[in-house]
Amino acid sequence: MSSPQDLSEPVELVVTPAEAGWRLDAMLAQHFPDYSRVHLRRAISAGGVRIDGRGAKPAYRVRPGQRILFSLPELPREAPRAENIPLDILYQDDWIAAINKPPGMVVHPARGHWSGTLSSAIQYHLGQLSSLGGPTRPGIVHRLDRDTSGVILVARNDRAHSRLSEQFQTRTIEKEYYALVSGQPRLDRDLIDRPIGMHPQHREKMSIRRDDPESRAAQSFYEVQERFDGFAALVIRPKTGRTHQIRVHLAHIGCPVLCDRQYGGRAEITRGEIRRDEADALVLLDRQALHARHIRFRHPESGAMMEIEAPLPADMQGVLDELRTYRGMKAEGRGGKDE
Repeated sequence: MSSPQDLSEPVELVVTPAEAGWRLDAMLAQHFPDYSRVHLRRAISAGGVRIDGRGAKPAYRVRPGQRILFSLPELPREAPRAENIPLDILYQDDWIAAINKPPGMVVHPARGHWSGTLSSAIQYHLGQLSSLGGPTRPGIVHRLDRDTSGVILVARNDRAHSRLSEQFQTRTIEKEYYALVSGQPRLDRDLIDRPIGMHPQHREKMSIRRDDPESRAAQSFYEVQERFDGFAALVIRPKTGRTHQIRVHLAHIGCPVLCDRQYGGRAEITRGEIRRDEADALVLLDRQALHARHIRFRHPESGAMMEIEAPLPADMQGVLDELRTYRGMKAEGRGGKDE
């Protein structure tokens, strides 16, 4: 049996013949006795468990040989408490809210991050939140990496949560990201269509896994907004929502997100590097230059089409200004999709 700390990263189980016909929640409770069955059921219902690449319900009866991949948060000693943390609320009503998440903020409590999370902040500022994500994730429908900034939706009741989750599952929610990258894509626009799975050596990373049966299809469309000497600014519209998808895909084409520690091999960029002045050591950016800029979805109650945009944060804007001043290039047409 596994312990709670094993669940800080995705875990894979293979159903044994002895477990044939078991309910999914019962099987997980057997493997992870430190977690209540109620907590496991909530995690399954929130989409945290995949069986052979597909979602499942808690009552699903498992079959021998099926592969179960799931990720559950480490259980905090208590549910996140409300904290008076400043928030940039882009929109709110009785059903939903849209937050401009700052870089460096963890979305929900996890090991090493019990306070200072978005979950704690929205409890203080919004009060009423959905419960479908479980006690550690009130109101949380989707997530952004800690160092990714930008717009994130919050559900204020269970019906809103369910209807937003359905839009995410059917891929009818449109998301647009803005990124500064090292290097330049060969094409002005392209669709990156490469499957993503867990890295074979590093459990905290994902990678392109063409021949791995556990990898999942992933597509990211990018378009070059500006080209600079040694850098580029891109807009990315992911068609799927895999873990670290944009970061893995851009690294795959040789243009990792700037200052991406995991996939780009560097943690910061200085003003002197852009200006080619070795004496200038002022750090302009020390987190991945990825920003969730725009989201388009249907309001869960009225059905009206909603579009919300989060302005570019100051750290990325500062790098962009320096690139425009010191690394500018004339536009060059490079055609469309590479077949």
